[in-house]
Amino acid sequence: MPQHVPPPLLDAVARPGQGPAPATVPATPRRIVFLAHRDLGNPAAGGSELLVDQLALGLTEQGHDVTLLCGGPAARRPYRVVSAGSALGHYVGARSAFARRIGTCDLLVEVCNGMPYLAPLWHRGPTVCLVNHVHTDLWDMRFPTPVARAGRKLEHWALSRAYRDHLMIAVSPSTAGALRELGVPDRRIRVVHNGVQEPSPQSERSDTPLFVALGRLVDYKRIDLLLQLWERVRPVTGGRLVIVGDGPERARLEQLAGPGVEFAGHVTEAEKHRLLCAAWMLLHPAAVEGWGLVVTEAAARSTPTLGFDVPGLRDSVEDGVTGILAPGASSFAASWCALALDDERREAMGKAARERSADYRWTASVRRFAAVAAEATAGASAGTAGGPSAPAIGASA
Repeated sequence: MPQHVPPPLLDAVARPGQGPAPATVPATPRRIVFLAHRDLGNPAAGGSELLVDQLALGLTEQGHDVTLLCGGPAARRPYRVVSAGSALGHYVGARSAFARRIGTCDLLVEVCNGMPYLAPLWHRGPTVCLVNHVHTDLWDMRFPTPVARAGRKLEHWALSRAYRDHLMIAVSPSTAGALRELGVPDRRIRVVHNGVQEPSPQSERSDTPLFVALGRLVDYKRIDLLLQLWERVRPVTGGRLVIVGDGPERARLEQLAGPGVEFAGHVTEAEKHRLLCAAWMLLHPAAVEGWGLVVTEAAARSTPTLGFDVPGLRDSVEDGVTGILAPGASSFAASWCALALDDERREAMGKAARERSADYRWTASVRRFAAVAAEATAGASAGTAGGPSAPAIGASA
């Protein structure tokens, strides 16, 4: 299978046949493996892949030996990336790929994005589960009823039962709440927020109305709904609506788009920075999010967000302060018009958004994750999953 292994790490990788894992594990992990659907180089990569990448980079800088085991091709990164097979086949092949390509580790991090790997059933060492959001309603949006029902039951069973003796990492209070609803006790849930890089100096705001939506073009992001609402808003505000990103929905969305809509596709980080600085507001019509990373990216550039009152965005947007959360489509359109016509309120929200975004940096995310990783390995050594003295789920470092 294709893989990228930076030369300095070749000698540090455990090989099959070197014997069983050590009887004890270090309190601070040194060999950390992320098991995920994709890597950041995948054309379908999104916020989950960026989160794993930033955690892996930060842990590598701290001296940990980090490997990402994923589906699809393996891109070159400063940490080791190993392909476990095709986009779908790697779910079946993950266990054997781990045994052949990695062998042992001090901590295995399963990134559960709907379809689980059930790592606790086959990995003997310390294991934690990183959850962006529980896919309960998304199964019905993306699959036929029988498949959706089976997928939902498997996901819920994995999160509530297969991981019953392990720590769970949620990216937001909304995700933590969804885990609690499945029966996961508070004592096993930790929250590690997404972060952003310190942005470049602010570039100019557009003199004319500019609205930006940014993300992967898939069904649950509801860009089709945004295009419908734009037809109501455009006669009032004028200006342009720029859709940044790509995905399987793009061709259909381009057919739906009316005047004033531009599809930018994938853009460079520099162009994304320019657009988020220039935008009057970020539009985020998704049906559900784990956090909504682009919200914080926009906030760091003094750009408020208009979204729906849904899980994840309830955490990343402070309603009425750093943006607006609409309860429905009509109120979304009305808020869009009102905020576009109110320069003073929009500027105040942008300032508040920037101030709040300062609390969310990748360095803090890595530091918090490292603390949970150390807790997981220490708990495994002691035969617990955190114990009654574990920190509250909202704790952050």
